[in-house]
Parts: sequence; C-alpha cells; structure tokens
Amino acid sequence: MTSYVENETGVEFPFSIEDIVNQIMTEVLDREGCPYEATVSVLLTDNEGIRTFNKEYRGFDKETDVLSFPNVDYETPSDFAILEETADCFDPDSGELVLGDIIISVEKVKEQAESYGHSQRREFAFLVAHSMFHLCGYDHMEAEEAAVMEKKQEEILDRLHITRDES
Repeated sequence: MTSYVENETGVEFPFSIEDIVNQIMTEVLDREGCPYEATVSVLLTDNEGIRTFNKEYRGFDKETDVLSFPNVDYETPSDFAILEETADCFDPDSGELVLGDIIISVEKVKEQAESYGHSQRREFAFLVAHSMFHLCGYDHMEAEEAAVMEKKQEEILDRLHITRDES
C-alpha cells in the first residue's frame, strides 16, 4: 500500500499523519477484501482551500471537512472483481490500484475535534476512514447507506483503538 500525503498548510498535529493514513488505509482495504496493492493521495489544506475544491468540483461554495475523489466507479461497493476488466485504474509503473484522492481541512479537524469532545487524532482518523469507504464505492445519500458506512467506520476505528474518549 502506498499513500502520498501533502500538507500544504504547514499545520502540525501531535500524531503522525502518515501513520494514521496508512493504518486506516490498510484496515479498510483488508476488511473490504481488496486483492490489490493500492495507492491513495491525501492533501491537507485549510478551510479556504477545501472551499475552492468543493466549489470547483462539486458546485458547493462552502467549506467542508473532507472531500473524496474516487478513481473507480463501482456498481457495488468494494466489488474489486470489476477491476480485472480495465487497466486504466492501475498505475502502469507500480501496478498498484489507484483508489483516488482525499482532501482534508486541517481547520475542520481541529474545530470538529473540539466540538465533539475528542482528540484531533480521532477526528483525523475518522475523516480518513470515511473517505476511504467513499473510495471503495460507499455513499451515505440514503439512510440505509449511511448506516452501513457509519458501522464500517466505527469498526475500523475500534479495531485500531482510536476511540471517541481519547483526548
């Protein structure tokens, strides 16, 4: 598994961003049964930066906490078998599955951690897990979909002992 993390803000956290990304990425892809080595790119930006991306790519002129840009269009979430029919989602040099991109607002990580009363580490890990499930084809537009995604996110965080009560 390969993750590319770019922090354009210079904001530092009291934990290793790369370690959290790699732990979450590994847990999600193992749990979802991904048979491939995979690549994910993560960009850390500020509220204005994520607002710009949100406006340009989604048509919403507002800040958000995380954006996910899947490289694969799954008919069924985590149906990696469909990928055998196409080579354009694999990096030609490494052979890794290019899952997509994640953009996170560092300001939202800090704001939401304080608002929810848990650590920045927990909030950051939650946003990465949430986005990883989007990159695997999950969504939360319908209540049933949201319930499935929420359960999966919590299972990953629990498995990694990244809990709401850590401060």
